[in-house]
Amino acid sequence: MNILLTGANGQLGSHFRLLAPQSGNRWFFTDVEELDITDRDAVRAYVSANGITMIVNCAAYTNVDCAESDEATALRINGDAVGHMAEAMQAVDGTLIHISTDYVFGGNTNNTPCTEAEPVNPTGAYGRTKLAGERAAARCRSLVVRTAWLYSEYGHNFLLTMLNLTSTKPELKVVFDQVGTPTYAGDLARAIFTVIESGAYLEHPGLYHFSNEGVCSWYDFTQEIARQSGHTACRILPCHSDEFPSPVKRPAYSVLDKTKFKTTFHQDIPYWTEALSRCLANIKR
Repeated sequence: MNILLTGANGQLGSHFRLLAPQSGNRWFFTDVEELDITDRDAVRAYVSANGITMIVNCAAYTNVDCAESDEATALRINGDAVGHMAEAMQAVDGTLIHISTDYVFGGNTNNTPCTEAEPVNPTGAYGRTKLAGERAAARCRSLVVRTAWLYSEYGHNFLLTMLNLTSTKPELKVVFDQVGTPTYAGDLARAIFTVIESGAYLEHPGLYHFSNEGVCSWYDFTQEIARQSGHTACRILPCHSDEFPSPVKRPAYSVLDKTKFKTTFHQDIPYWTEALSRCLANIKR
């Protein structure tokens, strides 16, 4: 099988690059320089020229704040482009695997882990455009995998920012009133890769949630980053979200229920602190 992966230079795409040599399939890695996914004709031409029968879409407009002032661009990437990929896969009886987000639950306040059956209620442009992408993916056989708080050794993310700040600042304020689960991109990539290699996606398409196990606040996450990395000289203080004004309302409680993914694909999911340890070890190497 020939697999196209978009967003290949991002956090998740970088981990798929590491896994691809173990695959029984042929992988084609593209980012914006190689393929403009907002160009419908370009997507169809790439699929046809390379015999693609699966697309793993890791590309996204992820700047949550900027999406508020440029929702049109966010929608082209997070929504319309997914529709182009779904149409291309439908034409060849292929499969689209699409990565979505906890931000589709932006307005939920019941403080219980969100299942796939939970009503969606995004409160910002980013969440709305990602929800549009989920609905576009449904035009073909697809797996939509929602995740949250993604971090890795690559790109720009909360972990790398906090590693820098806790090593250079004597004191740091971090919000404690937003709760979720940090997700190591390496674990998410491995989980999806296993589903692809096993062929399980053919029997079990649909919507799934994946994050690491456990629950914490951004403050707790930062404390653990500092502890595991030895940055104990930095004093980390909890604060409220309103001390860091934002144009978008972020989810106060965005814990995802992973039961469906675990039971359908028979996979165990690592606890978030253990996943963090492996990521930090990779950074040190």
